[in-house]
Amino acid sequence: MSKGNQLTFLDNSQDALTPKHEPIPIAKKKPAKKRISPHKPVPPDAYSNHQLCLFQDFLANTNDERDQLGNAFDLWDSVPRFSITRKRQEEMRLPSGALPICTIDFKYRGNEFKILIRPARLKDPITGEEKEHYPGAREELVEHALRKIAVDDGFYDVDGFRSGCRFTLHRLRTHLADQGHTLRYDELTEALDILSLSNIDIQGETDDAEVCYTRMNYLSLLARVSKKDHSVNNSQDSKWLIQFHPLITNSISNLTYRQFNYRRLMKCRTQLSRWLISQLVLKYTQASLTNNFIMRYSTIKRDSALLEGYKRERDAIATLDASWDELKSLGVLTSYTKAEERGKRAKIVDVVYTIFPSPQFTAEQKASNRRLINAKKSIEEGIRKIR
Repeated sequence: MSKGNQLTFLDNSQDALTPKHEPIPIAKKKPAKKRISPHKPVPPDAYSNHQLCLFQDFLANTNDERDQLGNAFDLWDSVPRFSITRKRQEEMRLPSGALPICTIDFKYRGNEFKILIRPARLKDPITGEEKEHYPGAREELVEHALRKIAVDDGFYDVDGFRSGCRFTLHRLRTHLADQGHTLRYDELTEALDILSLSNIDIQGETDDAEVCYTRMNYLSLLARVSKKDHSVNNSQDSKWLIQFHPLITNSISNLTYRQFNYRRLMKCRTQLSRWLISQLVLKYTQASLTNNFIMRYSTIKRDSALLEGYKRERDAIATLDASWDELKSLGVLTSYTKAEERGKRAKIVDVVYTIFPSPQFTAEQKASNRRLINAKKSIEEGIRKIR
């Protein structure tokens, strides 16, 4: 079939495999005696249960294929929570080292959303200087790595409504190095501190015209157990445990996650390229060689918040073009076209990108669809057995 006869999907299309709007988890009132503390030890059955197995099990032909895969989370990965670059942070920083609360507006499946990011305040162990930090590109990579580690050593506590993983700094550092991102141990601990101390408010409208709101740290819990010996080797092998944001737990509970090529995402040189891959994975679920997908520059700029700060619009568009070229080189696309929309004095008003997927990306999306269908059937069968 020629490209002229292909089906076209828009980036705001609702897909048939996930709900139109993932609900934001709202804590329900419970009797005090049944309330579970976030610091309560993780029960053994949280490391082995049906819901966790569905999350950790990928649809792949070989172990090597399985090692390449990770999970993308529908709402959480649509939140522009790592969009403040280090350069922008320095421009926003006050003489005292403080940073303001950052507000970002975006849309999620056609609904208006807003986030407020409160930075983490850290004390330099050498100089004693206190400075605030927003989570950025480094913290994004660390979170992705922790989510991948959770596939092998994660937990999902049904009664406590929490999920996370356990690890050592050596394991985390080795994993990131294998993905092409080498960080020092002190950089890893600083990234973990920023993730666990930074706070994010998420407010959005639902399809029922209701307003949902949640406030939580990026990592809702960070814990470490080590021996009294304070040697470097001991700190590297200390046992750590983190709990993910409730939106990740909510996604595991509601099966609103999708498998995707994690190794490819970690090869991306820029945050924008990683964001584009995540959006294609979550939105272009019906990818096929007989259809294409349309995304607008204005939509990408608004929802990623990664193209702010350019003095000239043309420079921001060139940056986006470079990311599309990178996705093409990584095997996500076979090609893409761009059509500029111009206003008065031939000024660029918007750019429409038409994306043509690669056979590999198409096959990956079909496998992700099949995995989701199988998971839903497994849940339904389990419910029938209980009844």
